[in-house]
Amino acid sequence: MQQHFGRPGNRFWPVLHRAGFTPRLFHPSEQFELLRYGCGITNLVARATAAAAELTNEELVEGGEILEQKVKRFAPRYLAIVGIGAYRTAFGRPRAKLGLQDESIGKTRIWVLPNPSGLNANYQPAQLVTLFAELREAAQRER
Repeated sequence: MQQHFGRPGNRFWPVLHRAGFTPRLFHPSEQFELLRYGCGITNLVARATAAAAELTNEELVEGGEILEQKVKRFAPRYLAIVGIGAYRTAFGRPRAKLGLQDESIGKTRIWVLPNPSGLNANYQPAQLVTLFAELREAAQRER
C-alpha cells in the first residue's frame, strides 16, 4: 500500500504534528490513525511522483473532479489541499491564494496550504507549521 507523504525528507508528518493536528509525530504507515483526530487523507492524483511537476494538467483536472465527488459524499467541514499550483490547476482557480478560499464544495470549506515536500524550498518548516495551525485553529473554532 502506498503511504501518503512517505518519501524521506517530506515535512508533512512533522508539520502536521507541530501544528497540533496529532498528539505525537506519526509515521506515514500510521496514516489511518488520522481519522481518530477528525482528519482524513487522500490524493488528488492516484500515482506516486517524486515531484509535483511530474503531474499533467489533465491528471490534476481529472483528480479534482474525483476529489469533488468524494467531498460531496463524505461532507467534511474542511478540505485542505496541499500545493497551491495543484489546486489552481485542478479546480480552475488560477489566482487562488493560500488559506481559506471563497468557494466551497457544498458546505465544505476549502483551505489551500503549501506543499510540505522538502523540494518546496519556498517555505521553511516554521512557516509551514504556522500555516497549517491556522487551519486547525479555524476548524476548532467551528466545533
